[in-house]
Amino acid sequence: MNQLDQPLDLHGAFHVYDTTLRDGMQQEGLNPTVADKLAIARHLDGLGVGFIEGGWPGANPKDTEFFRRAVHELDLKHARLTAFGATRKAGIRAADDPQVAGLRDSGASVVTLVAKSHIGHVEKALRTTPEENLAMVRDTVSHLRAEGQQVFLDAEHFFDGYRLDRDYALEVLRTAYDAGAEVIALCDTNGGMLPGWVADVVNDVVQTAGVRVGIHCHNDTGLAVANTLAAVDAGATHVQGCINGYGERTGNADLVNVVANLELKLDRQVLPPGLLREATRIAHAVAEVTNVPPAARQPYVGTSAFAHKAGLHASAIKIDPDLYQHMDPAGVGNDMRLLVSEMAGRASIELKGKELGFDLSDSPEIVNRVTARVKEMESRGYTFEAADASFELLLAEEVEGQRPSYFQIESWRVITETLTHAQPGEEAVSEATVKLQADGVRFVVTGEGNGPVNALDQALRSAIGQAFPEIAKFELIDFKVRILDQGHGTDAITRVLIETTDGESTWVTVGVGANVIEASWEALVDALTFGILRHHAG
Repeated sequence: MNQLDQPLDLHGAFHVYDTTLRDGMQQEGLNPTVADKLAIARHLDGLGVGFIEGGWPGANPKDTEFFRRAVHELDLKHARLTAFGATRKAGIRAADDPQVAGLRDSGASVVTLVAKSHIGHVEKALRTTPEENLAMVRDTVSHLRAEGQQVFLDAEHFFDGYRLDRDYALEVLRTAYDAGAEVIALCDTNGGMLPGWVADVVNDVVQTAGVRVGIHCHNDTGLAVANTLAAVDAGATHVQGCINGYGERTGNADLVNVVANLELKLDRQVLPPGLLREATRIAHAVAEVTNVPPAARQPYVGTSAFAHKAGLHASAIKIDPDLYQHMDPAGVGNDMRLLVSEMAGRASIELKGKELGFDLSDSPEIVNRVTARVKEMESRGYTFEAADASFELLLAEEVEGQRPSYFQIESWRVITETLTHAQPGEEAVSEATVKLQADGVRFVVTGEGNGPVNALDQALRSAIGQAFPEIAKFELIDFKVRILDQGHGTDAITRVLIETTDGESTWVTVGVGANVIEASWEALVDALTFGILRHHAG
């Protein structure tokens, strides 16, 4: 960490403080390794945040190991690595508390202490007196400052505590500030505040307590970002949050939303210039590390954040994209997407064609044919808004007069055998046979799998792969089945969406049929056809 020993100006700049690696990891289902946390820290530094809260050294082995490795393995360009921990225990000196020692020895130049500012929590959770709690705050802050570390304080349950006993809540803040804490973050720990309430309290603290105020909001009312912005408007100059809104229960304030609103809506430069354009890439990269799929409808960075489906919208966007977008998506590194569906008009088709490399501006007859075909196919159960690859194949067929084809299917069949003596939990074995011609050669191939779709996939790849070896890189990574017209029971129509990757990009294809096998076959054929098309075009 090449910034570890450099002086830190905590007073002039606005603080963007990320707590993903500590508070965010309390989200249900998140359990990153130390290597994962190091990778996430590098991504967060690339966004330009000022502080990265790495965890609680001394409280658990993983966080202790993270800080030990971070000293040698993290080369942060923008952020300060921050250690999180509690004030000393009641009745002992801060210098003798082993958890305070973990903070002192962490290698982090900044420590964020959590302290009780709610008198009810002091008496019921800490089981100590209000006076001893103040001494715990004073002693711990003073001790760490004397050891050369800079200290922030998270005033836990502050807003609820302020309502219960305003004078005591404010006294906790003043005690910490007088002892050397340079920022006091007011925490809406239960996430129950509303923006107007937050603004009133923060304004009172700024006017009467004489401390530098930060804000830490949880999203239990769905207003964490709004509450954070209200606090800034009332005088807070330090914001805390998590990438992708990770966190316990309903999560913390989504830090990208907070920063984007401050920079793009309120004209406050809070990140190094130009780095907000990395937001979409970084949000998705962190999602890959955590193995939590990115939320498509996430503001600013979601894949649907600038997606347009209605034909009326597309007609206006064709004239001026700003008519139906609140900003240029490039500002956060995202892209506008045109969704093709039964709601699409000619403008949608024309714009989507342009996005895919087809100039249809002088081909109204093709646009009309494609529009009519999309509407007709979607009435039968197809969906193209989630299957761009299948739509591109359809569009190429209409523009060029024939569908891209690299192999000709003669026939296919699949059988599934379940042994009567199979043990519970044993999978049935499926076998598929595919007959096709590719590159002038006839192939008859049999494949086995743990289900009919897997067997068909194996057989099809084996046959085509002899003519197109590049498909060895293709991997099916998602498979979704939707039963349409469920009232028809076993006669209902089935829709399958298949997502495929070549290791560099992904694409989605759609199939519709009387059963899941027919629908899957159509989507599989489209997936391999599109992959070969992309490979040859590249």
